[in-house]
Amino acid sequence: MDKLPIGPAQCQAFTRRLETYRAGKRALDARIVAAEEYWKLRHWRALRPNNPGEPEPASGWLVNTILSKHSNAMDAYPEPVCLAREAADQPEAETLTAILPVILEQNDFNRVWSEVWWYKLKSGTGVYGVFWDPNKLGGLGDITLEKVDVLNLFWAPGVKDIQASPYLFHVTLEDRETLEGAYPSLRGKLTTQPTLVRQYKTDEAPLNQDKAAVVDVYYKAGNLLHYCKYVGETVLFATENEEGFRDRGLYDHGKYPFVFDPLFPEEGYPNCGYGYVDLCADAQNTVDMLNNCILQNTVAAATPRWFLRLDGGVNESEYADLTKKFVHVAGRLGEDSVKQITQEPLPGACLTYLQMKVDEIKQVSGNRDVNNGSSASVTAASAIAALQEAGNGLSRDMIGAGYRAFRQVVELCIELIRQFYTLPRKFRILGRAGGWDYVTYGNGGLTWQQLPQGLRLPVFDIQVQVQKQAEYTRQAENDLAAKLFQLGVFDPARVEQSLLLLSMMEFKGKQELIRRLMQAAQARAPQPLPGAVAEGARGEHPFVEKARAVAQG
Repeated sequence: MDKLPIGPAQCQAFTRRLETYRAGKRALDARIVAAEEYWKLRHWRALRPNNPGEPEPASGWLVNTILSKHSNAMDAYPEPVCLAREAADQPEAETLTAILPVILEQNDFNRVWSEVWWYKLKSGTGVYGVFWDPNKLGGLGDITLEKVDVLNLFWAPGVKDIQASPYLFHVTLEDRETLEGAYPSLRGKLTTQPTLVRQYKTDEAPLNQDKAAVVDVYYKAGNLLHYCKYVGETVLFATENEEGFRDRGLYDHGKYPFVFDPLFPEEGYPNCGYGYVDLCADAQNTVDMLNNCILQNTVAAATPRWFLRLDGGVNESEYADLTKKFVHVAGRLGEDSVKQITQEPLPGACLTYLQMKVDEIKQVSGNRDVNNGSSASVTAASAIAALQEAGNGLSRDMIGAGYRAFRQVVELCIELIRQFYTLPRKFRILGRAGGWDYVTYGNGGLTWQQLPQGLRLPVFDIQVQVQKQAEYTRQAENDLAAKLFQLGVFDPARVEQSLLLLSMMEFKGKQELIRRLMQAAQARAPQPLPGAVAEGARGEHPFVEKARAVAQG
């Protein structure tokens, strides 16, 4: 190992750099761990760690915000569409559009999308991992998509883009016996401290003494992306030590295989942001502390308490026992011998302030009642959808940022297909007629191509469309279609007026509707009259020609 480019000395250097990166990320790690406590409604540990006996009411206003935003993200689950930049690549783009959803489904990307969004909403940053797993499909290899915990990632402090970090570390804790079974060279050498990774607060005590820290380090040498996997000072795999990777690197695209998806951008961290816990934690703390005051006041008012004079002579045990019909008194019983303690209720201003803080959480997070489908005065589905669309600007902006990260994930998938699909694969895709088609696909149409004018590499643009829609959105579109039918928009005899109306509207499927109206008008139009060719440039009836001009703007 000493004669190879990457050996024990290089592992020591990697670990020293990792410690430096880890020190610059401690504040972020602490914030992520605290956010998880709010999600579990256990933030009283931070508010009052030394008074465990008092009530600790934890309301779910902040949790409800995260639940609502996550449901919006799942309603907007994406599907990629590949667009060719050159006409010659259009068939390849159509094939990629068909097989990419299959690759995502094979990786259970719906689950990955959900997990990343849970993490993103709580801590502020979700991370996708886009890797090539050579062990998949019986050794044929395929793409792997995973949600990555930010606590396990370490980068150079101060960089604005994760790709600008000289090194990127991904550290995981794995069972010692499993590692020794997979790598016999590790026997007796697993001395790495597992404290490299910050731990969440859990009810179960983690058995870290039985685990070892496995470090994956990605680093760039010029345009090459190199990789090393090691434990302690033992190298498990290094691209610089392998003949097939030494001059090529790990991935041809030369990028770190991690895509960061921040919620609310934060300066000072590469592609990282802060989440709804950071945004609403102060208001949630105030709500819970006020709830604590109200609860204690209610308990005090509902629990009778008494003043007893020391010389009043009242038998306290008999007085407190409601089953006793007689209470003995020594001496004369005065009016002030026993006096009930009265508990003053909290002023109304406290309840008003509590409601104000609840409303603050709703307003700041954009999680108002109408966004959750609750409206006392509006019952029509189209009206509720209109109110939701008007109030969901924050969610649309948030989901749009998620789509930008999704495009990067798809772009990395295409690059992995370009590099590793040297052997063709079989895919079952949805055919044009609605049935199943079975296609064979390799990377032959994605690699460098020799043309008379030189080499060219097919490049594609990625668009994102929503795979499914919310129920209210579908109902609103159905209501719109019914209203257009009632207005006679679908009548070919009124195509000119219909096109004028449609030119002022924007909705999904508008261009398809215009195309079908034009086809119906063309089929209905009478044969061209003498002189119609001169009047209509295409030899069509002037009525159809005029309608076409209206449709084109």
